[in-house]
Amino acid sequence: MIDRIIAELGPWNWMILGFALLVMEVIAPGIFMLWIGIAALLIGVVSLLIWDAGFWTGQVQVLAFLGLSLVSAYVGKTLAGGRNAPTDQPLLNRRGAQLIGKMATLAEPIKDGRGRIKLGDTLWRVAGPDLPAGTQVRVTAAADTDLELTVEAV
Repeated sequence: MIDRIIAELGPWNWMILGFALLVMEVIAPGIFMLWIGIAALLIGVVSLLIWDAGFWTGQVQVLAFLGLSLVSAYVGKTLAGGRNAPTDQPLLNRRGAQLIGKMATLAEPIKDGRGRIKLGDTLWRVAGPDLPAGTQVRVTAAADTDLELTVEAV
């Protein structure tokens, strides 16, 4: 049944697939189906132009679609830019890194290399040399996970 529908629609199969992918991109945006949908539309246009050519079989069309999908996805990624695009606030979601250089008072003493400081309304776990509570410290580093700050006595 599906074979019959595909044979009857001819080159319009690619157009339908392309528009369906574009509609899916609108419903669930992710900028991925867009480029594959564009590739399907381009294969549809080429199919309309050369449908009767002997070499333009279903297998060749699928291979051309796959190749064009890869090329269009690469071009789309290049046009849209990567995740590493420069930003005016590089520490926006790295709260611990924002605190480097800040001064604080130890809320709990540092024992065996671990303690706590209060910055703003948050108690932070800190690592550093053993120091008594109430000592002024400076934040020198933050773990990648922002779960622990490294401090030194002032």
